Amino acid sequence: MPHFTLQVAPNGPLMDAFIGVSEAKKAALLKANQEVPKPRQIRALVDTGASCLCVDPSVLKELALVPTGKTTVVSPTTGTQPKEVDQYDVSLVIPCGHHAPFTMETIAAVESELLLPQGFHALIGRDILKHCLPTYNGTVDLFTLAY
Repeated sequence: MPHFTLQVAPNGPLMDAFIGVSEAKKAALLKANQEVPKPRQIRALVDTGASCLCVDPSVLKELALVPTGKTTVVSPTTGTQPKEVDQYDVSLVIPCGHHAPFTMETIAAVESELLLPQGFHALIGRDILKHCLPTYNGTVDLFTLAY
């Protein structure tokens, strides 16, 4: 089973990843003879408290993505009041050294504005983690993701 192990950073289990346009958007752009935006390298925090992939709006804007819908989120910043946010279809690639990368050609992502000031561009939520085996070893500050 492919896997990688990373040192846990002071602000949590962070990893490099790539966010790009979804497979359908890529196919539509190619069919229209338009340029496909290059996937954007990001820092992502593994967050088992996040139900879905959350991405900073700067990344979504750089990829020239348009919302595919809206959804509501509840977070520590929204309190008990749900907040309506834009949702986008994206692709996600998490490199794994000498193994094949973990790849999702299309996954929904919600826009989340408070990520970049915390030192990362995205939250890897349970919608992605359900396809993996994450291990957080706090005794030695290591995080392993197998897929």
